[in-house]
Amino acid sequence: MKIIDWYILKRYLTTFVALLLMFIPIGIIVNLSEKIDDIKENEVPIEEVLVFYGNFTIYFANLLFPIFLFLSIIWFTSKLANNTEIIAILSSGISFSRFLRPYLIGATLVCGIALMFTMYLVPNASQGFNEFKYQYFKKGKQSQETQNVYRQVNDNEFIFATNFQTSTGTARNFTLEHFEGQEMTFKISASRLKFNAKDSTYTLNNFEKRTINERDDVIQRQSSLDTILPFEFGELTPVEYIAETLDYGELKDFITTEKRRGSANISSYQIVAYKRWSVPVSAFILTIIAVSVSAMKRRGGMGANLAIGIVIAFAFIFLDKVFGTIAEKSTFSPLIAVWFSNILFGLLAIYLLIKAKR
Repeated sequence: MKIIDWYILKRYLTTFVALLLMFIPIGIIVNLSEKIDDIKENEVPIEEVLVFYGNFTIYFANLLFPIFLFLSIIWFTSKLANNTEIIAILSSGISFSRFLRPYLIGATLVCGIALMFTMYLVPNASQGFNEFKYQYFKKGKQSQETQNVYRQVNDNEFIFATNFQTSTGTARNFTLEHFEGQEMTFKISASRLKFNAKDSTYTLNNFEKRTINERDDVIQRQSSLDTILPFEFGELTPVEYIAETLDYGELKDFITTEKRRGSANISSYQIVAYKRWSVPVSAFILTIIAVSVSAMKRRGGMGANLAIGIVIAFAFIFLDKVFGTIAEKSTFSPLIAVWFSNILFGLLAIYLLIKAKR
């Protein structure tokens, strides 16, 4: 790379890191000011608080890094434009596409690091962040589905329970239906199911098994029965944030399993999986938009460029959240919902790039 490439790349990375280091402490202070009463009330050990805010830092940085990157590029590119450095670079015979090269190199570096973070490091931080939040900040709020739980546990068997509590290992009004093809061959029901962790068995109270034959049904009843059932109790109702805590390979396997079980939260899980790829890619798109917007010297100076950048950033976040929510609450495709913002702003990036070259 030439001197000009190193110069821009250095400004690209240092400004981005400086913005992160400036805003992350602000985010921690704001969060701590909101949660300090809960922390005091629950007498949370200082060690746990420090670990929580370590996880919060990773979680917060990953969530907003495309916006921090976008604003940092506008900031230092506007300074280059105001100092007429960009005019001097382009006047020396360097094309705008060539001028853009160090920005794309920087975006590649940031994207690669972000991809590694979001695939492997962020899930661990997200688990610690959410576990702490539900333990101390959201006491009494359920983090799992507990009412009217219906699951397909394998190719032939379905279960249902009106009340499902993983904390106590119990379920109420439990039924298990076994099918061969389209025909149900037997049905097990119990007023209460209790999981025995010591030997991984289940105790069924008021047990009844109805075996369906061609002529007569055979009914077996017992007041209590200890038996083995074809499912892991704790896996039937995963916590609502489970997808955020799994690395990419585990997440893909988890989605496949939940599809087979008939989970109602598949769209939410798929959104998390698709975002593992879409968020890093947005770094490229927002880099091109930021350079195209701020490379021109405007009458309002850096303030005008930052104002335009903030509007674009909030529009990006708004569309991302709106389409994500629509996909979670409806049959709208999670793939389209996650990538819509990137596609739309990718087209905007192409338009602005063509306009900037002129």
